[in-house]
Amino acid sequence: MIAEFGLAALWLAAALALLQFGSGVAALRKGDSPLAALVRPVAVVQGALALLAFAALLLVFAETDLSVKLVALNSHSAKPMMYKIAGAWGNHEGSMLLWVTVMGLAGSFVAVVERRLPEPTMIATLLGQAFVSLGFYVFLLFASNPFERLNPVPPEGQGLNPLLQDPGLAFHPPTLYLGYVGLSIAFSFAVGALLTRQVGPAFARAMRPWVLGAWIFLTLGITAGSYWAYYELGWGGWWFWDPVENASLMPWLAATALLHSCSVLAARNALRAWTVMLGVVAFSMSMVGTFLVRSGILTSVHAFAVDPKRGTFILALLAIYIGGALALFAFRAATVTEGERFAVTSRESALVFNNVMLSGILGIVLMGTLYPLVTEAFGERVSVGPPYFNPMSAVFVVPMLIVLAVGPLLRWRRDSLSRLRMPMVVAGVVGLAALGLAIVLAPGKVLPIIGLALAPAVAVASLLPLRGRKLAQVKLPLWGMVIAHFGIAVALLGMAAEGAFTTERLVALRVGETTPVGPWQIRLARIEPVAGPNWTALEATLEASYAGGKPILTHPQARMFWAPVQNTAESALLTRWNGQLYTVLGDKADGDANGGRWQLRLWWKPLVTLIWLGGALIALGGLLALVGRVASDLRRLVASDKIAFRRVRQGR
Repeated sequence: MIAEFGLAALWLAAALALLQFGSGVAALRKGDSPLAALVRPVAVVQGALALLAFAALLLVFAETDLSVKLVALNSHSAKPMMYKIAGAWGNHEGSMLLWVTVMGLAGSFVAVVERRLPEPTMIATLLGQAFVSLGFYVFLLFASNPFERLNPVPPEGQGLNPLLQDPGLAFHPPTLYLGYVGLSIAFSFAVGALLTRQVGPAFARAMRPWVLGAWIFLTLGITAGSYWAYYELGWGGWWFWDPVENASLMPWLAATALLHSCSVLAARNALRAWTVMLGVVAFSMSMVGTFLVRSGILTSVHAFAVDPKRGTFILALLAIYIGGALALFAFRAATVTEGERFAVTSRESALVFNNVMLSGILGIVLMGTLYPLVTEAFGERVSVGPPYFNPMSAVFVVPMLIVLAVGPLLRWRRDSLSRLRMPMVVAGVVGLAALGLAIVLAPGKVLPIIGLALAPAVAVASLLPLRGRKLAQVKLPLWGMVIAHFGIAVALLGMAAEGAFTTERLVALRVGETTPVGPWQIRLARIEPVAGPNWTALEATLEASYAGGKPILTHPQARMFWAPVQNTAESALLTRWNGQLYTVLGDKADGDANGGRWQLRLWWKPLVTLIWLGGALIALGGLLALVGRVASDLRRLVASDKIAFRRVRQGR
C-alpha cells in the first residue's frame, strides 16, 4: 500500500509539473492570463508531492518490503538500518527519485521566497524548472519506476553492493544531488532571463545564492566522495580521474566559473552574456554526468544503470534541455547588452582570466572523459588517466593560481599593478623560498614541486585582503573569499605533498615479524576472525610505532559479505598531524594458518589529510559568503519595505 501511495504521489507531482509548465507558457504568451497566479502555488504543491513519494520509498526500504522490486534487488533484512535507509538512493531508480525530489523542493523554495525579479521573469524561471522536472518525471514513471512490484515475492533480498555499505553513502550522493539540482535552478534562471530579456544585476543577485549553494554542496560531495574512495576501495589513492569522478568535477568547475561571473554581474553590471552562457553550461555538465553514471556505458562502483534504453532516454533529455537552451541563447544573445566595460588591470579582468582557465580545465576533463567512450564505440579501447590529465590540467591550473593570488587585491574597473608591488613581492618571496626547499626535498618530481611552491604563496596571498582592516568589521562575504582561497592553498599543499613524499611498501609477513614504511615500524601481532551484522572477516592487529615511539594498534580487515557475496579490503588509517599511515590486509601468501605469511600493503602519506581539510575550508568559505549575501539581501528587502510603507502612510 505504501508503494502505491508513493507511485500515486509521483504521478500527481508529474501532473502538476505539466500544469506548472502550461500555466507558465500561457502567462508569458498572454501577459495577464489568470493562469499566472497558479504557477507559484503549483510549484509548491509539486515539491511537497515529490517529497511524499520519496518518503514512501524510504519507508519501504526501512521495512524491507521485498514485494517492491527495488528493495528486493538492493536490500536485505539483516542489513543495518542505516544502510537500509541509505540503500534507497544507492541504486539507479532511487537516486533518480532523490534527484526529482530535491528538484521539486528547490522549485518550491524559489516560488515561495524569490520576490526580487519582475513577475514575468519569475514565471519564466518556474516554467523552465517545470520543463526540466517534467522530463525526469516521465523518465521515472515510464523507464525507471522505483515502486514496481515483484511477483512472486522472494524470501530474501539480494542486498546492497558491499562497497556502498559505508557511512559515506549516506552523505556523498545527497550532497552531490543538492549541487546538481542547485545548478538546475541556475539554468532555469538563465532560461527565464533570456525569455524575458531581463539579464542584469537583479537577475545575477537572484541567481547567485543558488549557484553558491550548489557550489558548496558540490564541494562537500566531491570532498566526501574522494575520502570515501580513498579509505573504502583500499587502493591508497585519493583521485584517479575515473570517468565518474570527472562527472562530478565538471559541474564544479563550471559552477566555480559561474559563481565568479555572477559576482561581477551583480556588483558591476558586466559579463551579462557570459553569465547566462555559464548558467547553461554548468547544468549541461550535470546532465552529462547523469548520462555517464546512469546510461550503462561505464562500469564502475559509482555507476548504477546497465540498461541502454535508459541511457538513450537520458541522452534524449540532455539533447532537449541543452540543445534547447543553447538554441534559445543563440536566438536571444543579440538582445543581451554588453554591460559595463573595465580595464585590463582590474578585478573583473582577473576573474575573466580565471574563468577562461577554468573553462580550459573543463574542456581538458571533458575531452579526456569522453574520448575513450568514442573510441570504444569504434572498436578501439583507449585508456586516458593521470599521464594525460595531470600535465594538461597543470597548463591551466598554474596561471590560474597565480592570478588567484593577485586578483582579490585588485580594485574594480581599473587599477595599477604598481599599487600591489609590496604584496606581490611578499607572496613571490614566499613562493621562491618554497620552490627552493621543494627542489631539495623532492628532486625530479616536477608537478609536486610546482604545487609545493605555489601552495604557500597562494596561502599568504589569500590573507592579504585582510591587511589594514579591523577583523571584527570584515563582512562575511570577504571572510568567505579569504577562507575559500586559503582552503585551495591547503588542499594544493596536501596534493603536492602526497605526490612528492608518499612511501609505499608491499610485504608478506608472518605473525610477529616487523617491517618499516617511512618513519614507521609495523609489526604483525596477530590474525583473527571477527563478525559483523552481515559479514565475517579476518582482522589483522598491527602494532605501529612512529620514530621509535609507543606502539599504536590498527586493524585492517579482509571482509566476506554474504548478501550479496563479495570480498572487500577494509583499510585501517592512523592519522597524525603530519600525515596518515594507510594499511591494507591482503591474502595469505603461503603455509598454514599458524606459520604462513600474510600480504600487507602499507603507505605513509605525509600531509595527505590537508586535501580534505582544504576541501572543508573551501566549503566553509562558500557558506560564510552565502550567509553574508543572504543577510545583506534580507536587510535590503526590509529597508525597501519600510520605505514603501512610509510612502503609503504619507500618501494617506
